[in-house]
Amino acid sequence: MAFAFALTQTLFSLLLLLPIYSTVAQTNGAITLGASLSATDNSSWFSPSGDFAFGFRQLSNTDLFLLSIWCAKIPDKTIVWYANETLAPRGSQVNLTADNGLVLTSPQGQQLWNSSSLNVASGVMNDTGNFVLKDSNSNEVLWSSFNNPTDTILPTQTMENEGSLFSRQSETNFSKGRFQVRFLDGNLVLNTINLPSTYANNPPYYIGDNNNSSPGIQLALNESGYMYIVRENKQRFVLGEGVVNSETDYYYRATLDFDGVFTLYSHPKTSIGSWTVVWSVPENICTDIFLENGGIGACGFNSICTLKDSRPTCKCPPGYSLIDPNDQYSSCKADFIQGCEEDKLSSTKDIYSVEELTYTDWPTSDYLRLEPFTEVDCRNSCLQDCTCAVAIFTENKTCWKKKLPLSNGRFDGKFSGKSFIKVRKSTISIPGSYFPNPNNTPDREKKNQDGLIIPGSVLLGFSVFVNFILIGAFCYGFFFIYQKKRNKINRGSSVLDINLHCFTYKELQDATNGFMEELGKGAFGIVYKGAIQMGSNIPVAVKKLYNFAQDSDKEFKAELNIIGKTHHKNLVRLIGFCEEGQQRLLVYEFLSNGTLADFLFGDVRPNWKQRIQIAFGIARGLLYLHEECSTQIIHCDIKPQNILLDKYYEARISDFGLAKLLMMGQSHTNTAIRGTKGYVAPEWFRNMPVTAKVDVYSFGVMLLEIICCRRSVDMASGREETAILTDWAYDCFREGTLDALVEHDMEALEDREELERFVMIAIWCIQEDPSLRPTMRKAMQMLEGVVDVPVPPSPSPFTTTTSL
Repeated sequence: MAFAFALTQTLFSLLLLLPIYSTVAQTNGAITLGASLSATDNSSWFSPSGDFAFGFRQLSNTDLFLLSIWCAKIPDKTIVWYANETLAPRGSQVNLTADNGLVLTSPQGQQLWNSSSLNVASGVMNDTGNFVLKDSNSNEVLWSSFNNPTDTILPTQTMENEGSLFSRQSETNFSKGRFQVRFLDGNLVLNTINLPSTYANNPPYYIGDNNNSSPGIQLALNESGYMYIVRENKQRFVLGEGVVNSETDYYYRATLDFDGVFTLYSHPKTSIGSWTVVWSVPENICTDIFLENGGIGACGFNSICTLKDSRPTCKCPPGYSLIDPNDQYSSCKADFIQGCEEDKLSSTKDIYSVEELTYTDWPTSDYLRLEPFTEVDCRNSCLQDCTCAVAIFTENKTCWKKKLPLSNGRFDGKFSGKSFIKVRKSTISIPGSYFPNPNNTPDREKKNQDGLIIPGSVLLGFSVFVNFILIGAFCYGFFFIYQKKRNKINRGSSVLDINLHCFTYKELQDATNGFMEELGKGAFGIVYKGAIQMGSNIPVAVKKLYNFAQDSDKEFKAELNIIGKTHHKNLVRLIGFCEEGQQRLLVYEFLSNGTLADFLFGDVRPNWKQRIQIAFGIARGLLYLHEECSTQIIHCDIKPQNILLDKYYEARISDFGLAKLLMMGQSHTNTAIRGTKGYVAPEWFRNMPVTAKVDVYSFGVMLLEIICCRRSVDMASGREETAILTDWAYDCFREGTLDALVEHDMEALEDREELERFVMIAIWCIQEDPSLRPTMRKAMQMLEGVVDVPVPPSPSPFTTTTSL
């Protein structure tokens, strides 16, 4: 009896659990009407084999999700389709409906996207990676992801005439990019497009065979990884190279990557391995994408495209910087104002110099051809022409003058000409403003000069006595103004040599509302948020320094002169200062995205590319301080708390120079972490000469923090072997366990070669022997991949090796 009762209970329990098991253990890929997924959990609709999944994928460092299809069994979960560029906030839902098919709605019920399908009976997630919606009557396919591709084609997927793929804007930005692949008139063609429109620039890059009399009617990728064009006569024209891998053991995909290269990839179906390039086109996108009639090329305007490992890299020429610092493929802007009217404002004619670039060409943007011409005349002609930005001199004694914006810039080893790019000399500045004052016109000046005639005539008409009285009053007034000016200069003598504003203490007290809102504090003072009126309401950060001895005034003013003359996009700009009695205050520009420490050590790990761009920015700023400004500045306090981020997350070094000023006499007692390797270089403890290499050491520590998104010292983890980041990083490098070092950050591990290079650079920078550390210039070259990075030794001073 007891056995029967137990059996009944067991069967009853199984019946209750059956609906749950049937939902989880979906095996046929079928989706019924009314089914839904939410952008809050990890639920997905899987294909029968589990190879592909349909659902929401959360984007890195955001609370946004992408409705997409991805490869479910490989570690990086590669996305192969997504619902256009529609981003869904957390809590959004996708529902399968009869009237509209797939419907994506926001948490508020607003429709974000739908598949626009009528009379839908069911959906199916196939093992091919194709999600289809079927008709309620004939079981006909009404809509499929294969017929609405984004940037990828999968095996068994075909593309008919006029079909197209669009690239993403970047690896992590799924907005429509500027590259397009179309199957057009029997050929595969690659274009750039003029966003935000869909206008395709001509001529396109052709991938096909125009010599065959039978036109192509379809593009296909088969399960063995062969991509080919099917012709009317049933013949096939195979694109790219053959594939020797077994179709049962590998995944394949053909993707128009965000950098414009159309690539066929393979990936072993085991979880071990990564996507490998089978073939890609074009061979050299920098030179093969050539636009005769304007439009953007492989890189943005005013940029230079260089091929590296079959992929394009884009860099700005000297004197130019990225419009969007987070996107190396964006256009570049001049870091100076150039124009005929602007040049007139300069008091000197010699305001430009030219930088010579080898193997660099901008084949379009010509406005004038000079022939025959000499190289010297070509340079000088551009220097003296206010509309000329670049001059190209070729072997046939032709000078091509080009104007902004420059397009199709490329590094080409076969180019034998010379490029001369015009940049403004850093020591020359236009008085007042780079922009002409609309009120300061010639007519206005003439009117002012004419106005002097009347009082002059009156003076001449007065008696000698009256003139004497007027001259005396004038002299007295001049003397009064001179004395007032002299007193002001004595009160703030630092303003003699620098273009900084001297504030009164009362002005800064009012600007900060009585020093009410504290932004942070450090070893030298407290920083307050404020706003000052300088033509407009400008947000500022006011640092109120702690009191220090009067004999420091001379050094303070000398350092202030040096800092005031620095100007670099990776340095926080010093706007002004105050020195009244014992009060010492510094006024900096306010940067909205806080410190690098807040950015790195928060709850959400920032994406890899953004972190690397920040590292580049810090390196550029330190290189400027060490080698490129008029007087070498050793920062002496490089750490994440002293790196600020602007609205574009561009890194800006703050507090430069002041650490040396205030801490020089007591550095051996004011280290960041006593007895461990923190940000402070070992020579501070050993009475060794302090050089720029102390900043290199601190940069190396911080580079490891950027790579790993963790603090240099973490005693709270409870793991002694990982507590000191510099020691652990070398151990991981030596043992080949970088996965553990970055906590299996898939974005960082996607380019393991780059990750390893950055770790090696950091280890070189933290060598305890200063002579082994690279200079910031060499560190910058290693970061950029311009020079090779040798295998670093142990940072321990007991290891001897060849100096860099």
